[in-house]
Amino acid sequence: MRRLSISLACHGLALLLPALFAGCTRRENTQPAATRAELRTALIYEANMQQGPETLRAFLADFPKGADLHVHLSGAVYAETFIREAGEDGLCVDPVALSFAKPPCAGKLIPARALSGAITPANQALYDKLIDAFSVRSYAPTPGGWSEHDQFFSTFARFSGLGRSHTGEWVDEVASRAAAQNQQYLELMDTPPFDHAAAIAHDLGWNAQLAAADPQAFAGLRQQLLDHGLRDEVDADRKEALDAETERKLLEHCSTPQATPACSVEIRYIYQVLRGNPPEQVFAQTLLGFEAVQAATQEHDSTWVGINLVMPEDGFISMRDYTLHMKMLDYLHSIYPQVHIALHAGELTEGLVPPEGLRFHIRQAVELGHAERIGHGVDVMYEDNARGLLQELAGRHILIEINLSSNEGILGVSGDRHPFPVYRSAHVPVALSTDDEGVSRIDLTHEYVRAALDYHLTYRDLKQLARTGMEHAFLPGGSLWAAPDNFAAPVHACRGQTLGGSDPSSACKAFLDSSQKAAAQWELERRFMAFEARFEGAGFEGLVHGQ
Repeated sequence: MRRLSISLACHGLALLLPALFAGCTRRENTQPAATRAELRTALIYEANMQQGPETLRAFLADFPKGADLHVHLSGAVYAETFIREAGEDGLCVDPVALSFAKPPCAGKLIPARALSGAITPANQALYDKLIDAFSVRSYAPTPGGWSEHDQFFSTFARFSGLGRSHTGEWVDEVASRAAAQNQQYLELMDTPPFDHAAAIAHDLGWNAQLAAADPQAFAGLRQQLLDHGLRDEVDADRKEALDAETERKLLEHCSTPQATPACSVEIRYIYQVLRGNPPEQVFAQTLLGFEAVQAATQEHDSTWVGINLVMPEDGFISMRDYTLHMKMLDYLHSIYPQVHIALHAGELTEGLVPPEGLRFHIRQAVELGHAERIGHGVDVMYEDNARGLLQELAGRHILIEINLSSNEGILGVSGDRHPFPVYRSAHVPVALSTDDEGVSRIDLTHEYVRAALDYHLTYRDLKQLARTGMEHAFLPGGSLWAAPDNFAAPVHACRGQTLGGSDPSSACKAFLDSSQKAAAQWELERRFMAFEARFEGAGFEGLVHGQ
């Protein structure tokens, strides 16, 4: 992987776009004053960096990472879990298609239970092929053949035969992995059932006024959908998320003496809309998502907190209807202004789509789609007036969810071709995320190591990334910090306090009790203190080697 010095990137961009990047050197002023413990830890971090990725990973494994805000639940589960659960469900394996199939397991179909437990040597090869088919493990592209982009997106159909009854187990797996890496918060994207909404939309159909994105036509279709019982699925969708949380907490023995570390991971859910479907179905599912998120917010049930549009951005319908989808969001946002919106936008690169397709997706996601966060944002420098767009993203504090491994695998974009340093130099808030850690066979620690080495990040840079992620979480309540994306000073109620300390003042405690977001940010500061305190008093050489 090619490395690019952040200071060099900043210098070069400042020469290219002086007005925009004049503030490149001011980044350090947006963090609290460094303590002796932080300075000592930063020296140890630098020493570990010099010894390579494995040593750095050992150091960063327990580094407090705050939030992972861009996680597709089904893509976060490892293939081994799916194979085991298929055996439990009595499913079959098609050894040719390398996918699950419904019983009976006759002819070429093999019982999935034969690939779990006491697996035979004869079945080991099929087991390995399934893992490769459900992920990008061992994938090697061939000239003119199946690309890693194709391999990545094909995996979801292969393991999709599993029932929704396993959702709580999947959440537990992802939460357990997060806890092992000192993460405290996850927003999991998931698609609850929407069969009823889709059926109503199919019956109602689509017309020229809707195709023209006439707000009055959207209003009419919304009312028709509601009149035909679209809200009937809202309670079921909320229940699905509540049941998943209940199941994962049972698996983790939460509120008992045997509670696992995963209990400390706070989870919220992002409602996925499948944008590759016909427009009437996309509108109906989006409306259902807005209704479900609004209901969850009003009932304070800590499940659905936002909405996102998913499926490959370069797909035919996704490209054809992109502006139409943004206008749908523009209308629905006017009806449900409190519903948070995060959008996949700019997960494209030169050659994947015609040049015209690279020129407007991120801007429309923000200006029409009302996105508060952008997932990927890789093609930003191909957008019309890229400089102005970066200024807008920075000025409006729109977070970019950075998925380094996913972007390299799907788009072939990495190193100095990735806009990560451009965003940072332009003061656009960024945070690292995993996207689909099960498909990519990674975790969030891997992404921190990769970012640190590829872009020569300092220890303070990593803390900035973690703080920024928590700043943009869709948790209710005000931020701990007095100014957006500026971590130099907390709100007035907590001024003069030891951030993350165990005994805040009564005013500060009252503020933290009133805001789930501020409480989570306070917890991140506590974890920073605990992480840095472990290096107190030990010999430098021992610390370098993680002893």
